Amino acid sequence: MENKKPVKNGWIYTTIFSLLSVLYIMPIVVVLMNSFKRKTYINREPFGLPNEKTFEGLKNYISGIEKIDFFSAFKNSLFITICSVAVIILCTSMCAWYISRVKSKVSSGMYYLCAFSMIVPFQMVMFTLSKISDMLKLGNPAGIIIVYLGFGAGLAVFMFCGFVKAIPLEIEEAAMMDGCTPIQTYFKVVLPILKPTCISVAILQAMWIWNDYLLPSLVLDTKRWKTIPIAVQYLKGGYGAVDMGAMMAMLVLAIIPIIIFYIACQKYIVDGVVAGAVKG
Repeated sequence: MENKKPVKNGWIYTTIFSLLSVLYIMPIVVVLMNSFKRKTYINREPFGLPNEKTFEGLKNYISGIEKIDFFSAFKNSLFITICSVAVIILCTSMCAWYISRVKSKVSSGMYYLCAFSMIVPFQMVMFTLSKISDMLKLGNPAGIIIVYLGFGAGLAVFMFCGFVKAIPLEIEEAAMMDGCTPIQTYFKVVLPILKPTCISVAILQAMWIWNDYLLPSLVLDTKRWKTIPIAVQYLKGGYGAVDMGAMMAMLVLAIIPIIIFYIACQKYIVDGVVAGAVKG
């Protein structure tokens, strides 16, 4: 085997990308530092490390949790995110399997509609969405799952279709010959093979749904149901006053779960995205 030659001037690329990494991580570090400061010092010394004069301890976290009822908002966000991601994966993977295996005008139309939905700006459907959601009584954690399914289906179907087309049809035919029904073939043969793409779709959809502010604010009855992004906004007082210490603390608590989820699943995301793009 031939030895691979080292990349010329590789240290330059390493330095550039290291600096870019620091720039991306810096906002999170700033939020974390300021969550432990007294709010009067956050605006004065936003980039300074907490010291004896500015250190507030866990008071910002306790204050924020009490002011916005953080655990109730966390429960709502967790329920909406988990259920929405599960419904999106199940429905879109089955849809992609049907589209890829049944060659007809209907299946082709479904595929192009899903692909078209990815390029339609959200602002075009905001008013109609809010009106229909009110009419169908979707302003609750269970109802918004249906809305997320509609908005998340385009990308998910596109990724699943590419992966399903790469699965040899002979595997499914063998399962059918052994007596499996189409439903059994899907759950026992197809779905396990789709695991890398399922995880990739789950990561992308979970990061979007967990951090989403606009869609819940349009659909949910925010007087009864608040997600974390909506609840954090209640730390703003009158005349533009903001409890910056409590807000920084709540932002830290909000990003911890999704960071843990991403780190745990990141090794699958590249494989899933590449596998989903094997065939158009």
